[in-house]
Amino acid sequence: VNHFSTMTRFLLLATALNSWLFSQSHAFYLPGVNPQSFEEGDVVKLKVNKMTSSKTLMPVDYYKLPFCQPDGGPRMDNENLGEFLAGDRIESSPYLLKMKEEMYCEQLCLSNLGLGESRGMSPNKVVKAIRKEYHNNWIVDNLSAASKVEDDSTITTRYWQGFPVGFVAEEDHKAYIHNHVNIEIMYHPVEDQLNKYRVVRFTVEPFSIKHDFVPVSDKNEDITANDDEVPRLVKWATINNPIASCNQNIPLSEREHTSYEMVTDINRVPQPASGKVLFTYDVHWVENDELHWASRWDIYLSMDNAIPAKVHWLSIANSIVIVSVLSAMIIAILLRNLRQDLARYNRLATDEEKADDLEEKGWKLVHADVFRPPSFSPLLLSVCCGTGAQLLCMTFWTIIFSALGFLSPAKRGFLLMAELLFYVLMGVVSGYVTARLYKTFKGKAWQYATICTALGFPGLSFLLFFSMDIMAWSYGSTDAVPFTTMLVLIVLWFGISMPLVFLGAYFGYKQDAIEFPVKTSSIPRQIPDQPWFMGVPFTLMIGGILPFGACFVELYFIMASVWMDYYYYVFGFLLLVFFILIITCAEITLLFTYFQLCNEDYHWWWRSFGTAGSTAIYVFLYSFVYFQQLEANSFTTYVLYFGYMGLVSIGLFLMTGFIGVASSLWFNKTIFGSLKVD
Repeated sequence: VNHFSTMTRFLLLATALNSWLFSQSHAFYLPGVNPQSFEEGDVVKLKVNKMTSSKTLMPVDYYKLPFCQPDGGPRMDNENLGEFLAGDRIESSPYLLKMKEEMYCEQLCLSNLGLGESRGMSPNKVVKAIRKEYHNNWIVDNLSAASKVEDDSTITTRYWQGFPVGFVAEEDHKAYIHNHVNIEIMYHPVEDQLNKYRVVRFTVEPFSIKHDFVPVSDKNEDITANDDEVPRLVKWATINNPIASCNQNIPLSEREHTSYEMVTDINRVPQPASGKVLFTYDVHWVENDELHWASRWDIYLSMDNAIPAKVHWLSIANSIVIVSVLSAMIIAILLRNLRQDLARYNRLATDEEKADDLEEKGWKLVHADVFRPPSFSPLLLSVCCGTGAQLLCMTFWTIIFSALGFLSPAKRGFLLMAELLFYVLMGVVSGYVTARLYKTFKGKAWQYATICTALGFPGLSFLLFFSMDIMAWSYGSTDAVPFTTMLVLIVLWFGISMPLVFLGAYFGYKQDAIEFPVKTSSIPRQIPDQPWFMGVPFTLMIGGILPFGACFVELYFIMASVWMDYYYYVFGFLLLVFFILIITCAEITLLFTYFQLCNEDYHWWWRSFGTAGSTAIYVFLYSFVYFQQLEANSFTTYVLYFGYMGLVSIGLFLMTGFIGVASSLWFNKTIFGSLKVD
């Protein structure tokens, strides 16, 4: 009962902490992000980022397609390490936006997209991108573009994945490009600054308009700017029979912005993704007195309530039910049985009971073998546990800092940088845990064990990352990391992480070996035949399904964030699910360890590691189910997706495996420490 009440108090405390963190994410804005204010007429820069597709999973540079470029070519933003690793390539654009200045059908450029679609000929780059469902990702004042899509009956605004390059018509199955965009920007007047405004929302509504135009021989520059970074307005063509927003004969005061009705008029046709195309755009400014700058990311992070918070609460409720059931089983089986076992083992036996000792069964009989080092590779188990402890600490600190608001989508690349930094710093933990365990196992090759810890999982990760990088280079994807960034990763690995691993190992070997409450005999006890349900396949199958069931809903949203460009920012929920995962892995491992010892099988080291670690097997199997949502059909996509999901699963296996070993070690020391042994 005391155990159950403690568990209940923990869950209530965790729920309260989660609610506080969730409310805090709305109560204050991301630390370290300063607002930018504009005066009327100030240039508001529009930047372009990589183009993404859920079909290929390979982002490509925006200017890989023949889009309009700024004078002098696009300029790259100063990007951090995390942005490079995420494949972001933020560059300047030729779009000119000025605070509170309306623009109607401004001409951007003329571009030749290539040959039209015809049987027997290879399609041009733009057609390929449209058929692979690539999306543009634009940025204004560090705010990502939302996409507005309109049809005859509805208007849908989506705050993730950007807006599509074009579309494939259902009638003729040909590709058409979005060559006109309505750029709608909401702004909020600054309360304490006169005539100052801040951008609070950025929406793009793409259209496909086949302009009937005649190129002009001498381009008329309406605006001449001395600053090379400020785009210029240029008249590229004369439009015949223009839509109302492009009609120069209508005064600006009477002109309307491009609308769905104008574009879909009976006399209008969309622009095929081929030949010479005139690109145009509208700019519409909307004042919003209610939406403040500090809250402008809320609708992105909640994805306009596309996924209500109730879903996450139901996930938490499901997880708490699983934890409660496991806790009840521990109360009913472990505590009751252990109390009876200890009472029976520790009382003075009568002569009749001593005569029956030869037939006695139970976990007491393995007291001289229970802490015997693992029969298979103690060094490998030590290395795996050390790496698992490192990943566990990295995950914990990353979630904590994210839940407190220090890591967010507004700070592009910071989440990846934080994970990398915490992993490198937690090398001390990895070296220490490996050293303590290996010394406890009476291992002699301590230098080899430390080197394996420093090079094992990081080496596997780097090898996979380098292979994927080569594949990305061959594809021309922005996922290809520059050589200088690769050097930074190598310096972090060999210059910081490896010395910290050796530092932790030094302190670990300086410590005494872990003390056990009972002595280990020199001759191993023979293990009797085990029932089928105590075999490795069954324990792996059951041991992983409950922890996976406790966290699979949040896993879905995390995978959607990674592979489908959704926003994920409910780190308060994730923190609670993380604690529940740890508790579930520990409890299920304790149950199987107790059953194993009761059957006089003392080989629990690797078994406990595999029982909890089998959660990762279910995660990897679930990745096959999730992959069907991506509609991917290329070999490159298969290798990319399953390569990284395999690496994530290996990391999760090591992390949860360490939880299993640590909890079983604590459990065995506790119960055998309470045992009176002659």
